[in-house]
Amino acid sequence: MAAPTKQATVYIVDLGSTMAECNSGRVETDLDFGMKYIWDKIATTMAANLKGGNLGVIGLRTDETNNPLDVDGYENLSVLRPLGNMEMGHLTSLQTKIIPSGTDAGDAISAIVLAIHMITEFTTLKSGKPGSYTRKIVLLTDGQGMIEDEGMKQIATKINECGINLVVIGIDFDDNEFGFKEEDKSSLKQRNEGVLRRLTELCENGIFGTAAEAIANLAIPDIKPTRPWPTYKGRLALGDPQKYETTAMYIDVERYFRTHIAKPVSAKSFIAQTPMASTQSSNTINGDIDMTDAPANGDDFTAVRSSRTYRVNDPSAPGGRRDIELEELARGYEYGRTTVHISESDENVTNFETTQSFSIIGFIPNDKFERYLNMGESRVTIAQPINDKARMAFSSLVHALFELESYAVARIVEKDGKAPQIILLAPSIEPDLESLIDVPLPFAEDLRVYRFPPLDRVITASGSTMKKHRYLPDDDLVGAMNDYVDSMDLSTAGTDEEGQPAEYMNIEETFTPIIHRINQAIRQRAIFPNDPIAPASSILTKWSQPPEDLASQSAHKLEKLIAAANVQKVPPKVKGTRGRREVLKPLSGLDVEALLNREKREKISPNNTIPEFKQMLASPADDNVVYDAAKQIANIIRMHITNSTGNAKYEEVKADMKVFREFMIEFELPEIWNDFIRDFKQRVAKGDLGGDRRVFWNSLRWINLGLIDKEALEISDVTEKEANEFHSLDSDLPTRSRVH
Repeated sequence: MAAPTKQATVYIVDLGSTMAECNSGRVETDLDFGMKYIWDKIATTMAANLKGGNLGVIGLRTDETNNPLDVDGYENLSVLRPLGNMEMGHLTSLQTKIIPSGTDAGDAISAIVLAIHMITEFTTLKSGKPGSYTRKIVLLTDGQGMIEDEGMKQIATKINECGINLVVIGIDFDDNEFGFKEEDKSSLKQRNEGVLRRLTELCENGIFGTAAEAIANLAIPDIKPTRPWPTYKGRLALGDPQKYETTAMYIDVERYFRTHIAKPVSAKSFIAQTPMASTQSSNTINGDIDMTDAPANGDDFTAVRSSRTYRVNDPSAPGGRRDIELEELARGYEYGRTTVHISESDENVTNFETTQSFSIIGFIPNDKFERYLNMGESRVTIAQPINDKARMAFSSLVHALFELESYAVARIVEKDGKAPQIILLAPSIEPDLESLIDVPLPFAEDLRVYRFPPLDRVITASGSTMKKHRYLPDDDLVGAMNDYVDSMDLSTAGTDEEGQPAEYMNIEETFTPIIHRINQAIRQRAIFPNDPIAPASSILTKWSQPPEDLASQSAHKLEKLIAAANVQKVPPKVKGTRGRREVLKPLSGLDVEALLNREKREKISPNNTIPEFKQMLASPADDNVVYDAAKQIANIIRMHITNSTGNAKYEEVKADMKVFREFMIEFELPEIWNDFIRDFKQRVAKGDLGGDRRVFWNSLRWINLGLIDKEALEISDVTEKEANEFHSLDSDLPTRSRVH
């Protein structure tokens, strides 16, 4: 039976005056220390965003009395938050109420009875029957108030009848398993610990622990349980039952995910609401994203609606473009350099018609399957649970594959119209489950076959094979590498509960740091919006580096490997290459330029800009040659863009600008390019380059043709922020132009 999706949890927080004390060497109060656990659990429930995630909070040992049980024995108990869904506004209000009181009066057992009453009232249906809920009471206390243990057995019986989980978290309670014992404990606290421990032992689902352990366990991520849902329900066929009624067979099966990628929560866009925002409206079209789940925290936020418009070139329209509706668009497919139009009525010709099916098409020995052929996530197929005949037939198939050491190859179409898949089915036999685990196989188009030279031999140009070569490892290097790999074996690097060697990195304890780090940051920012985010817990960073013990033990193996491989430190890259551009010399040592009697390039032709610009800067005599070449190509770029009809010369100009910028970086003369691009921007803004060239200017951002900043060249005086802001035509950065 599936676990209930709705929950009713009541947290009882001890707010007595003793909770304001700092004990056990802590610099924070006992209340703040214990509330780390409560706040984290509340934030986790809120993050799940479930309608059935009902939370309530009771204050124990409060100055006033505010609860529905208006009888003797329930004084100094206050319902701080009734059962219901918790939102950010409720959380903020609750935080102002969680402060130590000035009294020690209030009974923890009475608070548990009040919590039972709240849960019973909330989870009972109109018919009088209990609803399907997960019920839980969490008590946080330091055990220094008066506790009456009269009628404790009757209370435990009621807890068991209601199916309530009782969790008692004590501040500095003794816990032998965790290894904590408070010294100089008062007799009152010792007695109260014993009373609460006996109560949890009387409960069928009772947990008693110390706050230090509970808070330490918060670092262990909670894995969100997933509800199974079938990706396929139907028949698994062997043969074609329609054609071969007497020899073909089918089995009623269900198919589920075995592995599925878990993704982190995604951020959404919101905007701080202004007084005018309430009077504004947004129109959306089909396909708009309407994000209506804006957070309701202390600030007012409003959801952002995104819209999409479609435009086409139209010389007769203002600005040369015309807006069109989504319904006017037609679908087309690229065919070479042309587009093949297919109307909506004929679109079904591109679809491969399929019907839901699942059939075995053959079998292979399991040693013939290569692991690299796995194309994705795995699924598990089981027999229909309520069909005994199907379960028996399916069990026979699984056992036959297992005994014959074979895999089945099947074709599956999960739904009508979906693309068919070829999958590999492997038998899995467990004490309580017999199944077929499958992975998708590639089609011919999915394979990427590349030829690489072999690693164990060198084949020369003449076709001969060499077993010894400077590019091949010798026996000493191979042996050193084998020893190092063996010394870093993780399969026995860990220890089990009995201290015996065990696997260091098992899947059950390997958590994805991205998901849980984001969740941790969200919880902390929701509860304490002004505090810095705490660093990631060690369990998330555990796999960022090899085990320290293993690394230290294998250090000498690594030293031998470095010596055998003759690893040499690469010298740092030489900086300051200005004016020292490397000129490639032929092996013969001949001056080819002199032999060909080539003259030095002094002029750059607009019809052959890039080759002649490169030729002019191949070996410049001084910086004046660079300045002259830069001036010429700058004039050519401005001439081309001015004389361009529409966007006819845009790509040619972009290519010229790209080469111009690259050479200025190479010659470490960023000011030449920066002065040019600043002047170019001003001309675009004024319309001095043959009309409106703003579209061309905006396109330069995406190919990184902006200012040369410190990120691109260390000696530049332009910061990364200035370079990013420069792309906007609204920014007015100073011009230090030299090239005109």
